[in-house]
Amino acid sequence: MISCSGIEKSFGQLKVLKGVDFQVQAGEIVSIMGDSGAGKTTFLQILGTLEKADTGTILFDNQDLSTFKAKALARFRNDHIGFVFQFHHLLPEFTALENVAIPGFIQKQPRKQALEKAEKLLDFMGLKERMEHKPSGMSGGEQQRVAVARALMNQPKVVLADEPTGNLDSRNAREMHELFGQIRQEFNTTFVIITHNKELAATADRMLIMKDGVMLKEG
Repeated sequence: MISCSGIEKSFGQLKVLKGVDFQVQAGEIVSIMGDSGAGKTTFLQILGTLEKADTGTILFDNQDLSTFKAKALARFRNDHIGFVFQFHHLLPEFTALENVAIPGFIQKQPRKQALEKAEKLLDFMGLKERMEHKPSGMSGGEQQRVAVARALMNQPKVVLADEPTGNLDSRNAREMHELFGQIRQEFNTTFVIITHNKELAATADRMLIMKDGVMLKEG
């Protein structure tokens, strides 16, 4: 579904990515491990079209994303890519339900339809009783589940997760691992997960290692 070839990226004199090749199939869960500074987050941001590569190509369902202009790329990102970060980045003034519905509002879904979809996602996440709570009234694990639900709001083809369990205790981290498997089974969602958590990485279909700006063979 996604094929990257020769991805390079520098920031000033620092070359972060040095020709990364990467492929992922629809419905696959792929984890990427590596030391801090290996280029993992930069690569994920490029994969998610949040950053532009200096050279190289990204084909998404055979569409060359480098040919998209900014507005079309933003629309593509909102429609097809979901993001989960280490810190949930929920908007504190909104309820869990409203936070999940926001990508639907951006996509210009009717408000009633977006809220109904958000409600179903939160129910799937086991948060039916927490929908009207604001982030400050929820635990860290609950907030991260809301963030995952938000990532699924527009039924993306791929979810890109950057250290999704890095801010969770071991119990919540294990539950998050299981949740990704349930989501794949229910929605056939593809996952690319950056993690330092070996247990989470081992649950993926494939585990890759990134070192010094290149993608190594499977770990």
